[in-house]
Amino acid sequence: MPQLTNNVIKTDICVIGAGSGGLSVAAGAVQMGADVVLVEKGKMGGDCLNTGCIPSKALLAVGHAAENARTAARFGVSTGPVKVDFAKAMDHVHGVIARIAPHDSVARFEELGCTVIQAEAKFTSRRELVAGGKTIHAKRFVIATGSRAAVPPITGLENVPYFTNETIFDNKTCPDHLIIVGGGPIGLEMAQAHRQLGAKVTIIEMATILPKDDPDLVDVVRTEIEASGVSLYENAKTQKVELNGNQIRVVISRNGAEITIEGSHLLLATGRAPNVDNLGLEEAGITFDRRGIEVDARLRTSNKKIFAIGDVTGGLQFTHMAGYDAGIVIRNALFRLPAKVDHSAVPWVTYTNPELAQVGLNETTAREKFGAAIRVVTWDYAENDRARAEDATIGFIKVVTTSRGRILGAGIVGRQAGELIGIWALAISQKMKIGAMAGFIAPYPTLGELSKRVAGAWYTPNLFGERTRKIVRFLLKFA
Repeated sequence: MPQLTNNVIKTDICVIGAGSGGLSVAAGAVQMGADVVLVEKGKMGGDCLNTGCIPSKALLAVGHAAENARTAARFGVSTGPVKVDFAKAMDHVHGVIARIAPHDSVARFEELGCTVIQAEAKFTSRRELVAGGKTIHAKRFVIATGSRAAVPPITGLENVPYFTNETIFDNKTCPDHLIIVGGGPIGLEMAQAHRQLGAKVTIIEMATILPKDDPDLVDVVRTEIEASGVSLYENAKTQKVELNGNQIRVVISRNGAEITIEGSHLLLATGRAPNVDNLGLEEAGITFDRRGIEVDARLRTSNKKIFAIGDVTGGLQFTHMAGYDAGIVIRNALFRLPAKVDHSAVPWVTYTNPELAQVGLNETTAREKFGAAIRVVTWDYAENDRARAEDATIGFIKVVTTSRGRILGAGIVGRQAGELIGIWALAISQKMKIGAMAGFIAPYPTLGELSKRVAGAWYTPNLFGERTRKIVRFLLKFA
């Protein structure tokens, strides 16, 4: 256990932030024999558990259930009018959080052997931190303070009530008309969930939706989102917001024209800002800016005794990325191994219906890096028997390889895309060639066959070409 003398704690590892990354470091380090102090000023579990991944997927589950009930007639199932109790939907969301919370709780981490301090942390020197009236000296510090919702500089915003992902899950009344500024994953997921639960929804995006994903895959999501009744304004700038009675008026400019939209509620989903304020980073000798804390490939800050992981570094802002970072830090801090991050096989998913999943390079980025020396193959959900059986034939899988078949990236849009992308992440991380994917046996009928079929399609031009025909005809002469 850490040593406490006159309110001074001496420990091996001090972790600031009890989100996904910080908890992973703390749990791993303490169970490997290190003395660990964990400092968190807010809720244990961080953004993912309380205001991010978990509540958003729980609300989407309710929305999808409502939509499945509405569309059940296509299977010959009659349900009658679908009624949604929005307050109970939010009760489900908070029930899911409550069931997961014990795993991330103070009690669990104290039981593991961590010293947990629930207070704000601030560095006072390169090797010293104060929190909760105690001074902490640690051999290594890990900053895992995450990020928060970024609030854009929109004229009039200070006079208008609005939600972010940090507040929208406390809303118990279905909005009449939810206006969402931002067409990234959070904006699209909340748009679809609220639309399926009965709200009118409008999305305003200054560029194009899901700009980091393959445009061909995004087209499928865009079509389905708009078909559901969501109004989508892309390449539109939000000029100002104001109250008009009990309505919120949003003025946008698009293609040189000014458009006014009125709704009952406003959600800002315009990205994330790293939590670097009031940490005393200057006193600790840590280089940072508004984009986050600067780290090297081993996740060390400019003060080599201090690591930073997850969203606070301004890199890939995914919960699973923070967990991956935690493993890199443990290898460096505990075992003194020069482990380095590798972002070549990081998957991400937008959990709309259809889902969109991506790993590695998409077609655009692959062409920028390799030019014409790439090959692209696709396979449609409509050609998959399980998708046919479940009437889920919208979508396709796209795989990008080198000319010799090394897998560079994969993207999937369709049912359970997030579950299907994992095998491609493994393939890229292990530098596999497309032949390995073509050769595995997929159970039938499953959506997993999509991966095998698209890999097989890579060989189709040669396998069924005239050269192969000539070889077969020649060999059959000797049969």
